Amino acid sequence: MIDIRTYAADNRAYWQKRAPSYAVAVREAEERDGGAAWLALFEKELAAAFPGRAISDLHVLDVGTGPGFLAVLLAKLGARVTAVDYTEGMLEEAARNAEGLDVRFHRMDAESLGFDDATFDVVVSRNVTWNLPRPLQAYREWTRVLRPNGLLLNFDANWYRYLYCEDAARAHREDKANVARAGVTDDTAGTDIPAMESIARRAELSGRMRPAWDRTELEAMGLAVETDEDAWRHLWNEDERLNNASTPLFMVRAVKPVKPETAAADAIR
Repeated sequence: MIDIRTYAADNRAYWQKRAPSYAVAVREAEERDGGAAWLALFEKELAAAFPGRAISDLHVLDVGTGPGFLAVLLAKLGARVTAVDYTEGMLEEAARNAEGLDVRFHRMDAESLGFDDATFDVVVSRNVTWNLPRPLQAYREWTRVLRPNGLLLNFDANWYRYLYCEDAARAHREDKANVARAGVTDDTAGTDIPAMESIARRAELSGRMRPAWDRTELEAMGLAVETDEDAWRHLWNEDERLNNASTPLFMVRAVKPVKPETAAADAIR
């Protein structure tokens, strides 16, 4: 059992320090193609989940926004976006990146959101869940603030699994060698590896196989769940694929059910 307070403090301090370099890396990734692959995916997912509704009618929450990558893209599509992060430095970077766009930023804990029940049509998150001290509590909160028939899209990977599995460690070393041979930028540049590995060793999800864990827990909460373990094929550029070949990005898609009493009330109205 980890000390939640110590873990949270270490985590926040790490990301506060890393915010400027992380923001640069994210901006460079977006600038390569304007986030075209992500925009196309969101347009597809939102159209399928909310047929007949304009994106401008959807209220989206980006949890763990970091420097605002997803928030900016969704705002560009016309959604009403609220974004939260636990780190002041990340929120400052996100606000800069979202300049001129209608995004509301709040400092907030992903595991304890200060929003009413059923506030948002969509909840999105990217590379956050693995890093949380209580990821199941986070999923409960994200589900709580979703409206009935609301959509949860979570993008993540089995980051730092190489600390727990020799096969994963071997594959991780191969990734680093391939990056060096190809002469592309190592995407861990600017990362305090010892500090990050110290955090990862205490993270609940670093040693679990995902997205199987996510599916099991979300289905137990009553959500309808699909997973896409090939999301990286649609979303990552060549540099990202080379850097993270052994740790592919997956997508968890979950829909919050409509409670019978809610459906009956809507029918009466």
